[in-house]
Amino acid sequence: MIGPADGAGAVGTVTRVEEYSPSAFSAPHWRTSDDAAPQPGEPAPPVRVRPALPADVPTIRDLVDAYARERILLPKELVGYYEDVQEFVVAVDDADTVVGCGALHVMWADLGEVRTLAVRQDLRGRGIGHALLVALLDRARALGLVRVFCLTFEVDFFRRHGFHPISGTPVDPAVFAELLRSHDAGVAEFLDLAHVKPNTLGNTRMLLHL
Repeated sequence: MIGPADGAGAVGTVTRVEEYSPSAFSAPHWRTSDDAAPQPGEPAPPVRVRPALPADVPTIRDLVDAYARERILLPKELVGYYEDVQEFVVAVDDADTVVGCGALHVMWADLGEVRTLAVRQDLRGRGIGHALLVALLDRARALGLVRVFCLTFEVDFFRRHGFHPISGTPVDPAVFAELLRSHDAGVAEFLDLAHVKPNTLGNTRMLLHL
């Protein structure tokens, strides 16, 4: 699931991605800057988006836990973040402090899921969520995926990026049967299985065709 990426309720400013190349994940990072005027006294800090490192995991866990306490995201054991760290990107400020995170989970040959997209709560509305999502979608394209799923409360934010609400599970029966073999809780949510329905109440299922 995905929490508020760039604000409470409505999502804020859209950012411009600079110094970007299609091989972004073989490069150290790329920089983003905010297009909109910052709040008075609160200049929007520039951020870099880079692949997450194991050293980032405690901060990623803290970011997610802040939303888990509000029942927006589900908490996860620390070991799970270490196991999945290769799926994550992080947004960092000029001091290399992690201020946001997001993950791309590959579910099938053509299908991935954006999950665990979260921004430090005092920095929401600065375009950081946009920068993270751009990075994750570029990673999806680089992997050859053509569809990206998300389960979210932030419908307007994802709609701006081309996602549209869906009902049901957009895979054929053979793929559905294979996905049932997965032990990943996010895949169970994608399949809308009965035992995870309490986790998904109030969320909207959305899909993007790349």
